Amino acid sequence: MALPETAPRILCIGIPVRDLTFRVEAVPARGSKANATHLAEICGGNALNAAIATARLGGRVAFAGPMGDARETSSGFILERMATEGIDTTHIVRMRDATTPVSAITIDATGERTLTIYRDPTLWTVKLPDADALLADCQAVLIESRCGGFCIDLCTEARRRGIPVVVGVDRAMSLQDELLTAASHLLFASEQVQETAGIAEDGAALKRLAALTPAFLAATRGPQGTIWLNGAGALEETAAFPVQAVDTLGAGDVFHGAFTLRLAEGEGVREALRFAAAAAALKCTRHGGGLAAPQRIEVEGLLRNRA
Repeated sequence: MALPETAPRILCIGIPVRDLTFRVEAVPARGSKANATHLAEICGGNALNAAIATARLGGRVAFAGPMGDARETSSGFILERMATEGIDTTHIVRMRDATTPVSAITIDATGERTLTIYRDPTLWTVKLPDADALLADCQAVLIESRCGGFCIDLCTEARRRGIPVVVGVDRAMSLQDELLTAASHLLFASEQVQETAGIAEDGAALKRLAALTPAFLAATRGPQGTIWLNGAGALEETAAFPVQAVDTLGAGDVFHGAFTLRLAEGEGVREALRFAAAAAALKCTRHGGGLAAPQRIEVEGLLRNRA
């Protein structure tokens, strides 16, 4: 179904991944092996999971970033899936002789996941298309934190044009990382905000980072909800929606996509965080990484029921 032209256009920047997921009762110990109860081949990567979630929730999504050689199997598989989700792939850069990342993901009975991933170093040398083409009719930019090296200039230009730049942080950042100041919103996971700030407590870590960046700062904590700093610099919390989790793979990415979309729709951070929490919770109730992202009607139904 075609989305209305009034739907916000979100530009997602990242490196797509081909995921092989294995369900097991328990992750095997070093040097041992285990039989999987289920195997699935899906597309993934932080920004792509977020892009799928954004599209399903009603956004018009364009994707930019590097992908492997046009002759390889993985890139073709991912592009076909993106087309099915209605994601604009015009700005993806195919890199000759490079390999699209592949990951092996083990999901245990609690829904927790363990990953092994290969990323071709060549992908980080990508040159993105012109900023005018990427930012035309764009209401928000969402990027993976690891991709700042090849899109920091684009983020700076987006902010100059008044376009929000949301960074989904899934690993510790350097305190000299240019994304700290180029972003308008930084969404950390608890472990990453503590590692970045060098402080073993989420609230204190956020306050330390607030001295280094003007961006909105939040840290997600799974079933414990999200902690964030309001405009006055005070800590607030947004509760998680309690669910029976079967697969947490991609939940943080779905959160980032949902948050960015509501922000682009004109909502404040409080409403955007609650909407994102509902979307992430629904994703955790089903297997499939980002491909288990919910539809808009599901999220709005959960919000009504838990009001």
